Amino acid sequence: MKDWAAPLIAAALFAFLSPGLLFQMPGKHRPFEFMNMKTTAASIFVHSIIYGLFLTLFFVVLSVHLYV
Repeated sequence: MKDWAAPLIAAALFAFLSPGLLFQMPGKHRPFEFMNMKTTAASIFVHSIIYGLFLTLFFVVLSVHLYV
């Protein structure tokens, strides 16, 4: 693998967009909670949609991908 940008971006986004780590949307008691380290099924779904949108933004729109 010649270009490490794609796996590093994907891993960083996965880590930072884990529900409850930096933020949780929707939260258990409020629509947006910060660093509560808890999760719900709805927040997992919302964070996975956000993760997919950011991956699409970086890899397709900004052309950060593997050059093989």
